[in-house]
Amino acid sequence: MPSPTAARLRLEHPRGGEGRPLAPPRTRRYNARMKITDVRVRTFVLPHEEHSFHPTWQPAPSPSHRLTLVEVHTDEGITGIGSGGLLTRLGTTAGFFVGRDPLAIEQHVQMLSTLAYFLGRPWPIELALWDIAGKAAGLPLYKLLGGKRDRLPAYASTGELRPKDQRVEDVLRMRDEGFRAVKLRFHSAHAPDDLPTLEAVRQAVGDSMTIMIDANQGWRYPGDVSPHRWDLRTAIAMARAMEEFDVYWLEEPLWAYDYDGLAELRRQANIRIAGGELNLGLHEFREYLRHGCLDVYQPDASFAGGITTARTVAGMAHGAGLMFAPHTWSNGIGLMANLHLAAAMPNCPFIEFPYDPPNWTPEFRDFVLTEPIRIDGEGNVVLSDKPGLGIELDEEKCRRYEVT
Repeated sequence: MPSPTAARLRLEHPRGGEGRPLAPPRTRRYNARMKITDVRVRTFVLPHEEHSFHPTWQPAPSPSHRLTLVEVHTDEGITGIGSGGLLTRLGTTAGFFVGRDPLAIEQHVQMLSTLAYFLGRPWPIELALWDIAGKAAGLPLYKLLGGKRDRLPAYASTGELRPKDQRVEDVLRMRDEGFRAVKLRFHSAHAPDDLPTLEAVRQAVGDSMTIMIDANQGWRYPGDVSPHRWDLRTAIAMARAMEEFDVYWLEEPLWAYDYDGLAELRRQANIRIAGGELNLGLHEFREYLRHGCLDVYQPDASFAGGITTARTVAGMAHGAGLMFAPHTWSNGIGLMANLHLAAAMPNCPFIEFPYDPPNWTPEFRDFVLTEPIRIDGEGNVVLSDKPGLGIELDEEKCRRYEVT
């Protein structure tokens, strides 16, 4: 009888031992010569049927949910999708990508950075390229990016200002649904007027929920000429008042580029400071780090440089002992892209889950998807093993709500 070593050597022989060829290797799904054939932009609009939605960052209510989708097509039949960011004049840019390798993502990021300087925020293209990468590899994107875990605790991210009693009722219902964390909005003309709502919510939930606060002071929506912006003294006073109610973080308390003010606020208040959702490029996040502005870094991959840039920011924050928790407020595609990234990173404690019924629900937020994204009974968003972003478009709804 041949020895185990001899048997192993025969198996490893290039001819399979005893002259028999080895079985052919499994065919790889990715063709190294795969090329982009087209970049298409589609827009969908779903009206609010009963309730208009008036988030704190907009000066007027929104009558509908407008979603812009990017499709990147390849000659291998793999199509990547991306959405979330604001796309400006993107239809004129397809020629920069057609004929190129969709997996040369770093090269495309350089091009997209140039386009962003002149044309807005084209980063959904980059999300679509990562979707292609996952589909080509047959792996969910979070595994390609690091695979730290397949789920994250979600915090219910509210969008509107509501009367105190109604907001308490909302949060208690969210807790019953499984959420263990919630983010409240502060945006009243007189800043202290929002504190009674925080106090009432904390009294209602006790220590059963984590509470975050978003002041939405970091940037202004077009048409917003509100004079009621927080200055440094207001932000310090509000942050100190929140300490009593064990607020986990205070988000966007000052203008996004007030580096000195943010750093001083962080020194003065015993509460985490969060921000960075719409900042442009690594150079701005470098300034946050250099000045010591933030405890929690929140770049949204669909707005702030794509998955590639947001992953680098997460690494920079991790190296400095700081948190990463991306902004996700756009739609289900943007949420899923940020979720894959967040699940791959070691320093992300929560994923934002935009949710404020009856005006903002998973069905409304994700209206072009076959399945809305939901939490499980333990308050987590769980990623599947489907390749790429792991989501599918509902073509019937796409046809119904697409506009030209």
